[in-house]
Amino acid sequence: MKGFDLAAILLNPEFRAMLAEGMAMTVIVALGSWLLAMALGIALLLVRLTPSRVADGAVAAYISYHRNVPTLVQLMLWYFGISSLLPNGLQGWLGEHHGEVIFAIIALGLCQAAYFSEDLRSGIRTVGRGQAEAARALGHGYIGAMRFVLMPQALRNSMPALVNHTVSLFKNSSLAMAIGVVELTGAAREVENESFRTFETYLLATILYLVCSLLIMAVGAQLSRRANLAGAR
Repeated sequence: MKGFDLAAILLNPEFRAMLAEGMAMTVIVALGSWLLAMALGIALLLVRLTPSRVADGAVAAYISYHRNVPTLVQLMLWYFGISSLLPNGLQGWLGEHHGEVIFAIIALGLCQAAYFSEDLRSGIRTVGRGQAEAARALGHGYIGAMRFVLMPQALRNSMPALVNHTVSLFKNSSLAMAIGVVELTGAAREVENESFRTFETYLLATILYLVCSLLIMAVGAQLSRRANLAGAR
């Protein structure tokens, strides 16, 4: 087809529905991966802060693996490799319940946890040693000091890096298309195949990715400002 006609995509109910479903799946994958990554990132940080050299070495190895192996390869390993080692019954259940989405969330979450952990580790390094001593003087143990004194400050200090890696995670959700997840990029490819309007389709996908990324950055900036104001009180 010749000529630029964005309306050919926007005014077609079927194409709009396909893109909307793809956008919804992108949000599901990104949000699920973010929750897993943040929970695991905090756990990795707590383990690494313990005096155990073995624990520190194990976490360092975990982080090194996930930071040096391409995310796409990790997705492939989980979906085509690790899934084949599961019991047949579980494989069947996953096949009937969108297993590709589950594996995408797991792979992306485990990978991003390495980055979140390092962001938080950098943030906690900026907290003065006197804060930990003050927490102990108030009667807090290790967990209490981390929860009520050190971790809130670490989160505030590492907010910019966490926001940047959250945006990266959102964009990397497009890699899930490689294992069959019909997220925004996958939906855009299907629309392009049916409409034969390559430029218009991927222009819409580009705009959606850009808007969502800018929204994440705006929310992160707002949270950072509030955290800084709270810390200054």
